[in-house]
Amino acid sequence: MSKLSQSMNLSVTPHSGSIEAYVSSVTSISMLTADQERELAFDLYENENLAAAKQLIMSHLRFVVHIARSYSGYGLPQADLIQEGNIGLMKAVKRFNPEVGVRLVSFAVHWIKAEIHEFVLKNWRIVKVATTKAQRKLFFNLRKSKKRLGWFSNDEVATVAETLGVSKKEVLEMESRMSNYDMAFDMSNDDDDSETPAYSPSLYLERDNSDVAENVANKEWEEHTNKRLFSAIKTLDERSQDILHSRWLNDNNKSTLQELADKYSVSAERVRQLEKNAMKKIQGLLAA
Repeated sequence: MSKLSQSMNLSVTPHSGSIEAYVSSVTSISMLTADQERELAFDLYENENLAAAKQLIMSHLRFVVHIARSYSGYGLPQADLIQEGNIGLMKAVKRFNPEVGVRLVSFAVHWIKAEIHEFVLKNWRIVKVATTKAQRKLFFNLRKSKKRLGWFSNDEVATVAETLGVSKKEVLEMESRMSNYDMAFDMSNDDDDSETPAYSPSLYLERDNSDVAENVANKEWEEHTNKRLFSAIKTLDERSQDILHSRWLNDNNKSTLQELADKYSVSAERVRQLEKNAMKKIQGLLAA
């Protein structure tokens, strides 16, 4: 994997200070057609052409961003999640066999998620157990005390609190955090479905009916359509723009025809005509 990693430039490594610039950069890279992808994949698979590998990776960085964003609720830096996902993408490209007949994105999803999952697991528990310097100190001191005392009684909690110079509430809270146990993120191979129902956190992070490529394409098409719509609206006169915004684009408090008629000192029918004419003009611009 080292040669492939070394062949990549810094654009696959986002920095927290320029995450938006990185996202904008990778989304501007053209997506490959199925034929282009197959040709590059065979070039890499048969000839170990690192230039082909680079093209495959660069064209799929946007999918990593899309997947990484779904893990934003863990409180971890977005740049780190994307970087870990990029590592998974490179591993997927290295192992991709074009003879199987599937698209690279379908194959790479597993590797991208696996790297992000591993990163989340390594950072999740320590983040929840101890975040500040004081909490880390309490955690390690309390861990030593528990090895000697086992479960704490009220008197022992008071003793530990006095010894460590903290409140009993802080001791009890830390003890509660330490009592939580880690659970395997993925379902183990020896789970027996005939006994207790199997539980795996990974099952709650995936949607089997979700197509990453389709989701990204739909989102980009929606953004493109919205840009064209608002550009078309800006070609209207000020009054027509206000009517459309008030009637259709203001989600919180849409105006009635009569309210706009009173505002512009015209009839409600005149407002309806202005609205209709504005809609026709926008439809014509969007159809062009």
